[in-house]
Amino acid sequence: MKTRILSIVTLFMFGVMAVSASNKTENFKVYGNCEMCKARIEKAAKSVDGVSVADWNAETKMIALTFDDSKTDVNKVQQAIAKVGHDTDMHKATDEAYNKIADCCKYERVKTETKKVEKLKVEPLK
Repeated sequence: MKTRILSIVTLFMFGVMAVSASNKTENFKVYGNCEMCKARIEKAAKSVDGVSVADWNAETKMIALTFDDSKTDVNKVQQAIAKVGHDTDMHKATDEAYNKIADCCKYERVKTETKKVEKLKVEPLK
């Protein structure tokens, strides 16, 4: 009887380890300011299937994320966060999404420079 219980406990432990083996933890920057931002960012991250923990820190602008990497990846989570108006290093929120967030949530957006390409007129040789 004791060996049977020990066997069941051992199988249970292997099952728990197998499930937790696919969990991954990542940290990345998400731009925002306040507690309203925190709620919005964490809700967006947790809306992605496979995300179990999302904790955003307003001071550091970093989110600690735990997710099942067989169901999702960081790219999908950052896309979801950008959809609700918050820029990440990989994905920039659309101006429309950014403009929908409250004024207290408006953060200084990183400007992306566009390079001007000049067209050269090439004349054929005579």
